[in-house]
Amino acid sequence: MRITSRVLLLPALIGLVTACTSTPAPPTYRIGFSQSVSGGDWRQAMLAGMERELVFHPEIQFLTRDAQSSSRQQQQQIHDLLDAGADVLIVAPNDAQALSPSVEEAYRRGVPVILLDHRTTSPHYAAYVGGDNTGAGATAARYAAQLLRQRGEVIEITGTPSLVASERHQGFTQALRAYPQMRVAGTVTGDWGTTTWQPTLTRLLQQHPETRLIFAHSDLMAQGAYEVCQRLGRPEVRIIGVDGLAGKGNGLEMVQQGRSTASLFYSPGGEEAIRVALKILQHQAYERENILGTIVIDSTNVLTLQQQAVKLASQQAGIEQQQHLLHTLQATYASQRTVLYGLLASLLAAIVLGASAWHAARTNRRINRELARQNEANDAINRQLSTQNEEIRAQRNQIAELAEQARVETEAKLRFFTNFSHELRTPLTLIMGPVEEMLTGRNGTALQPSQRHELGLIRRSTQRLLQLVNQLLDFRKIEVGKMAVQARPDDLVAFVRELVEAFEPAARVQQVALTLRPAEPTLPGWLDRNVLDKVFLNLLSNALKYTPAGGQITVSVQAAAEGRSLQVLVTDTGRGIRPQDSPHIFEWFYQGEQPGTGKGSGMGLALAQGLVRLHQGQLTFSSQLGQGSTFTVTLPRELPAALRAPNPAEPLDISMDEPLALPVPEVEAPVPEAEALVLVIEDNADVSEFVTRKLRPHFRVQAAADGKAGLQLALELIPDLIVCDVMMPGLSGLEVVARLRADWRTSHVPVILLTARNAPEQQVEGVQAGADVYLTKPFNPAFLLESVRTLLANRARQREHLSRELATPIDPPQAPHPDQAFIQALTAQVEADLTRTDLTVEELAHALGFSRMQLYRKVKAVLGTSITDFVQSVRLQKACELLRDDSLSVTAVAYEVGYASHSYFSNSFKARYGVAPSEFRARHQAGVS
Repeated sequence: MRITSRVLLLPALIGLVTACTSTPAPPTYRIGFSQSVSGGDWRQAMLAGMERELVFHPEIQFLTRDAQSSSRQQQQQIHDLLDAGADVLIVAPNDAQALSPSVEEAYRRGVPVILLDHRTTSPHYAAYVGGDNTGAGATAARYAAQLLRQRGEVIEITGTPSLVASERHQGFTQALRAYPQMRVAGTVTGDWGTTTWQPTLTRLLQQHPETRLIFAHSDLMAQGAYEVCQRLGRPEVRIIGVDGLAGKGNGLEMVQQGRSTASLFYSPGGEEAIRVALKILQHQAYERENILGTIVIDSTNVLTLQQQAVKLASQQAGIEQQQHLLHTLQATYASQRTVLYGLLASLLAAIVLGASAWHAARTNRRINRELARQNEANDAINRQLSTQNEEIRAQRNQIAELAEQARVETEAKLRFFTNFSHELRTPLTLIMGPVEEMLTGRNGTALQPSQRHELGLIRRSTQRLLQLVNQLLDFRKIEVGKMAVQARPDDLVAFVRELVEAFEPAARVQQVALTLRPAEPTLPGWLDRNVLDKVFLNLLSNALKYTPAGGQITVSVQAAAEGRSLQVLVTDTGRGIRPQDSPHIFEWFYQGEQPGTGKGSGMGLALAQGLVRLHQGQLTFSSQLGQGSTFTVTLPRELPAALRAPNPAEPLDISMDEPLALPVPEVEAPVPEAEALVLVIEDNADVSEFVTRKLRPHFRVQAAADGKAGLQLALELIPDLIVCDVMMPGLSGLEVVARLRADWRTSHVPVILLTARNAPEQQVEGVQAGADVYLTKPFNPAFLLESVRTLLANRARQREHLSRELATPIDPPQAPHPDQAFIQALTAQVEADLTRTDLTVEELAHALGFSRMQLYRKVKAVLGTSITDFVQSVRLQKACELLRDDSLSVTAVAYEVGYASHSYFSNSFKARYGVAPSEFRARHQAGVS
């Protein structure tokens, strides 16, 4: 009876054991991966990243195909993967155009496609994962500028012509434009290898020995550049590569060993592609565009990244070993389960045959205990794998934190260089002195009404430019909420009319009709000129910048919303705004497609919108491509008390935020002789006051109490003449004269020495030091006054002589030593930048070691002309030479000598030589002198 019961219960027990030991298998997905070529460390890193991510997902079946750089083969492989039942396709295209049909077919079959590293022309893809090649090139340019302190020549080694090489080259060259002192000496087309292009690089380095940095599009080409520099004995050349992979011979090792200065980590994107595929399979939200960031790897972080890479590789090896052990244990478990089934079958047979059921039960209990131990071992392995996963996630978080830190540091550097570049405020302030003298009549010159009007425009524009530089970073104030509106009752029509008048001379030069159309004679309201000035000047500047010759700019002022609002419309007939640029036109630093002469900073419109919003208004625009644009500023007529100035009767300060890029030549009015500046350096207060009082009715006079202060003041003011005592504490008068003569900025300034030392040898010593006149105390004040006048008159005649020479020869005019060296250096600097249309006086001054005002006074004192006239003279003389060459058109000649506008070049040429450039060429060809 007992045996019979066991026989009847045994099938039920076997079914129960089978049900308990058989767990439902998790769903299995297939991910197909088709890549154009698997060769190279970077491609291997991409595949290794995918396999590393899939370690945590054993339910995924990974199907890979290698097209061996054949687009046709890759098309066939994609079809094979679709036929194999792939649930998601990851495609690294070889040819964007050729693979588009395959992507379309996958779309029709309902299979999501993830594009990796390259795009296709088809829009039907689920997601894109890849790096920002343009951003990588821009990062390399900014890092190169940081290494070279924004000055020097660089060489670029591009990869085989492709979209990747083109985007990196574009990003590199565009970012370098922010650093005028940096120049690309040459570009070498590489092959992503290390040898075939090395002879070309060798010749380029020999032709440009001043090259200080090489940017290679891959670490492999950076290795080749390193070998070339070693052979040429040029270890000082910095080298930047791209990829930043770990492993022998790759970017991390090169930076660590000093073979390259830095490497840009360009993520292969394997892990990210698998993560996106898993989100798609699990029906989770995901990003369609996954642009991977770029990290600069240099000596500051290479050791940390190398250690992290080694630890990550070690952990990956540990995970793989644990996975192998887990598979072994699972196989053992499966085999033991098979044994269990056999034993149960044997037990059934033993029971049927009358075998011992007790032995079978004992065996059963033993097997169960073994299974429990195996389960405990599996649990321990799973816990260890979980710990390893947590460590990997921590490493990833640390890398992300490093990337964020690098981004913050880069932004801080950009802010620093932006602030530093706007410290050139003093030269603009110094323009106001002569203008104020002429406007107030203190120089004794009677001004005609037209002259007074023009000088008033100069003064207002200079005030705007000065305060523009001071407030260039107003957008930072807007972001942190530190800019306040201080509105006062004002007339909008009069306010806008002043701004339009400031633009009329520039509009005439560009042959653009500028019209103001107020709907009413006056439109009163609450206005903050300091805020709105920036808005309207930016809009007018943009309109003038993009309106061609013969175009029309109309500024309309009107009431709106039944008189509750005021509107200013700036309408131009320029090229218009492209539809793809319209959504981004008010974004910070956004620059759409712009003509070569219209490049801006990308801040003007964004700043204008922010300022209008501060004024509780609205800035909108409408545009038609090829027909023009209209920008509309709508302002409330009334403002709350919090936005009104405490004392509305206070005078208004006019300011701007961004300099106007007007194509008008700089005009620097000559200083009348009565405005000559005399610097008196005297330590005796009574003598100083006496000399100053005698000279002040006739000249402008500044005084210094000792030699050190006088020398500093002379370098700052560049006076027309210096009266200096010999015996002074600290620096003596002779030492002051010697230093003045040794400095280009003051080498031309006449010096009168005053002293009680009247011995002949002492007078000879003063003249040998460089003094023009040696007066002994007590001296005749009338003689001192006449000596000053005579020296200034002689200097004026010398300037007139040099000015006549400047009008005819192309070689720099001869001047007495040491001024000749200065003129030669100035001429050479202008000729070096001859083709630049945006060359400024500030850049010339910086290149020669001057401030802007120092250079202006130096040129004025030596040549009797303005800096602009001198630069224009050199340009036009070079134009005469080029016009004799029939191979260049007149427009090409204009560009070669730094003119962005053909009409402006023709007008300038005709104004100087009396004939148009085309007529000059025709006379030359006909043999007419």
